[in-house]
Amino acid sequence: MLTVVPDSASGDEGRPAAGESSLIDQIVREGARRMLAEALRAEVDAYLAAFADERDEHGHRLVVRNGYHQPREVLTSAGAVE
Repeated sequence: MLTVVPDSASGDEGRPAAGESSLIDQIVREGARRMLAEALRAEVDAYLAAFADERDEHGHRLVVRNGYHQPREVLTSAGAVE
């Protein structure tokens, strides 16, 4: 994971305490979460669009979006992402 380490000549100033992440880490993690969520939405939309014309014998669409489930965390290299 990307972390920012201050210049060694400056001592421990500005370094996050153990177990904490720096501001840049938080920004990168949030950006990765947003990009992943948007990519997944785009993939689902493309899949639905590809099968929009597929119908059963009653005229109902064969591929539909079932809605949304409760958010859950997925572990990525950038950390846990909701």
